[in-house]
Amino acid sequence: MTSFKDRLDKILDRLMSEELLSNAGLGNEIGFYIFDYPPEHELEVREHIQFLLRQLPKRKPQLRFTHIHLFELMLSYLKKRKYLERAFKVQAEKGDDALLKSLKGPLDPKRMAAEFIAQAPPEQNDLVLVSGVGSAYPLLRSHNLLNNLHHLMEDTPLVMFYPGVYTGQGLRLFGRLTEINYYRAFQLVV
Repeated sequence: MTSFKDRLDKILDRLMSEELLSNAGLGNEIGFYIFDYPPEHELEVREHIQFLLRQLPKRKPQLRFTHIHLFELMLSYLKKRKYLERAFKVQAEKGDDALLKSLKGPLDPKRMAAEFIAQAPPEQNDLVLVSGVGSAYPLLRSHNLLNNLHHLMEDTPLVMFYPGVYTGQGLRLFGRLTEINYYRAFQLVV
């Protein structure tokens, strides 16, 4: 069985591989990849993502890539739309359930997919890295976002760092929540 450290060590080479960057061998499937990991390794993964962000330009200077942190994406979107202060007020006055209900419309997966594309235009990127899945939950569900990105990402590979379990048929956030059917991604590394 491959150790977690061994899996982390394989990521950089995989991200720079021509196979991944050209979507080779996918048989007309979209180039979405998931690096799933036990949530207790979250801090280690965050640190490794920072390492990747420093190493990619050194190792492959011509590579155009963007890193999207989903929670930060949500915050910037809410701030831009002037919902953020209202959201804080709703949460303080009415609680979490009222906040979730009030943000359901503004954080609709189609809207968030459009915002995602605005911040990481496929035609300007060779690769898009996504993190912050656990931080964005339950306001933004990763499978809903991925489903709405399918037709927007064109041929640009997307790699999502996922704190939970991806079986190839479903996603189980934090390894505890009910599995959600999602089968349109590949394991980044085994």
